[in-house]
Amino acid sequence: MLKLTKALFCAAAVSVASLAQAADPITIKFAHVVAENTPKGQGALLFQKMVAADPALKDKVKVEVYPNSSLFGDGKEMEALLLGDVQMLAPSLAKFEQYTKKVQIFDLPFLFNDLAAVDRFQQGPQGKALLTSMDDKGIHGLAYWHNGLKQLSANKKLVEPKDARGLKFRVQASSVLEAQFVALHANPRKMSFAEVYQGLQTGTVNGTENTWSNYESQKVNEVQPFFTESNHGLIDYMVITNSKFWNGLPADVRDELQKILDQVSVEVNKQAEALNQTAKQKIIDAKTSEIVTLTPEQRAKWREAMKPVWDKFSEEIGADLIKAADDSNKAP
Repeated sequence: MLKLTKALFCAAAVSVASLAQAADPITIKFAHVVAENTPKGQGALLFQKMVAADPALKDKVKVEVYPNSSLFGDGKEMEALLLGDVQMLAPSLAKFEQYTKKVQIFDLPFLFNDLAAVDRFQQGPQGKALLTSMDDKGIHGLAYWHNGLKQLSANKKLVEPKDARGLKFRVQASSVLEAQFVALHANPRKMSFAEVYQGLQTGTVNGTENTWSNYESQKVNEVQPFFTESNHGLIDYMVITNSKFWNGLPADVRDELQKILDQVSVEVNKQAEALNQTAKQKIIDAKTSEIVTLTPEQRAKWREAMKPVWDKFSEEIGADLIKAADDSNKAP
């Protein structure tokens, strides 16, 4: 009788523990390295809000957002994802070079004429295939988020390509981005996003490239007297997750999260350009910097100076992929 009672007690304890475990929501830690008032920052918060409000995910999933490198910095976030210490990231597309060379296509200078061309490529078959191109490395792409087109900044006025000669430019860890500045006879310096302000302030680097919203949110205009509206490249993000974590989710939860993410992506991409234009106006209003607007002829010179980078990386990326991206510039 004692043994039976003990067995029943143990069974009840296991049952209670199982219920408690089942009641615990799946926690998704979404970490990123930029401010909350940027397209990525806003997207992460919108995803968190929509998951919390979704009846199908009520008490099943909890999203925690960690902005501004508060959980992991530029150099550590990918490792953290692969180790399972964080479940979602939205790194710049420049960060995936070591996992697949094909994603380097988004770093090629002057490849896309505008964000509409970027959309056509990313939503097409080649763009969608890139999302799953790193699954064998443990990284699963879920969506593309726009930040916007890149502009140049420097401690001197950049009007023609020769003006960049000899300057030290901060770049993300990307061979393509290094090559674009080498093509200008400038000196690229790899540096994490969180170190950029100080690097510019102290002269460790003389210039950088980024979007208006990233410039303004980090107050780069306080330490850079000149900006050139070059629209020469793209800073976009790939929202990613750990493949094992994603595939281990219940199918209904996974499907609902993907549906929400698709909706969030539409909103993020819609808002990105508006945020950039607002940020540009704030920089103008601050009167700390001069913005150089290139004429079509001047922009053509910059494009010509950087275009050899396409050929340099054609074999790694794939000439067919570059052609598909270039073709996206033709409106349907």
